[in-house]
Amino acid sequence: MENSGSKLARLQYFPASFFGMIMGMTGLNIALAKSEKAFGWSMLPSQILLTVVVSLFAVLVLAYLYKMVKFKAAFMEEARHPVKMNFLPAISISMLLLSIAFWQFGEVKTSFNFWVTGASLQLILTLWVLYNWIYHDFFKIEHSNPAWFIPIVGNIIVPIGGVEHVPADINWFFFAIGITFWPILKAVLFYRLIFHSPMPERLMPTLFIFIAPPAVGFISYMALNQGQIDNFAKILYFFALFFTLFLLFSISRFRRLQFALSWWAYTFPLAAMSIASFQMAHAAHSGFYNYVGMAVMIALCFMIALFFYRTTMAAAKGKICTADH
Repeated sequence: MENSGSKLARLQYFPASFFGMIMGMTGLNIALAKSEKAFGWSMLPSQILLTVVVSLFAVLVLAYLYKMVKFKAAFMEEARHPVKMNFLPAISISMLLLSIAFWQFGEVKTSFNFWVTGASLQLILTLWVLYNWIYHDFFKIEHSNPAWFIPIVGNIIVPIGGVEHVPADINWFFFAIGITFWPILKAVLFYRLIFHSPMPERLMPTLFIFIAPPAVGFISYMALNQGQIDNFAKILYFFALFFTLFLLFSISRFRRLQFALSWWAYTFPLAAMSIASFQMAHAAHSGFYNYVGMAVMIALCFMIALFFYRTTMAAAKGKICTADH
């Protein structure tokens, strides 16, 4: 049996990708709250889920801070790694999503604190990753994968909560970064997927991240336009819906994969698709989209329950936070 010292030593391998769990579960919380409002249900389930997510987030933050302080070399290695560095902004995005979740329950001050911290950290990490992308001597096309959307395109998330807290120009600043880089990175990634060797199996679930930019872009754009739908908003929503259908069409390829932490990459994009559908239903005055959002959310609930169980079992067997994670 491991002693406490050896267990703490394993935290040097604690990956920032663990925060994908918070992104997915917070996304589910937001989608659940929207479904409760759309169908007139009690909001108690989403309140309970938010408590669970915040508790888990606190544990993960403490673990990662311990890694940063105690194992600086391991942290800097991750921050400079051509693949792993792109998961660092999952921390700031988790904060931005928690800001949205708290706002839904009227916790304005808590929402603001999460938003300011998350938006500031997101900008810093965006600059860090972009600097490394441009001034580098180690990137290869094989390093690219859909997780590259997280640090740059993740800025699209900032205005969703930001419209409640700061002037419009600040929110448009972040939206402009994300929405401009989305088609650029999408072109790079499709070139990599089509003309180069397939991604490693452990990164295959990140293909679901292709859903997130247009789905989150739709939600963010609607927030910036005070809920008014236009043709650009429809383009964003329907492209997200198309890619969701494409990945459903490809489901047989994902069912063969061995469990890894990267499976959490399935969750947030689907949560974003569910939230976008509920919002589309409200804006377009069509109940059809409520049922799309509900179908995606039900699938997401099963997936999160399964992934949480598999992650817990893997941690209990010592398969998490290892040198080859």
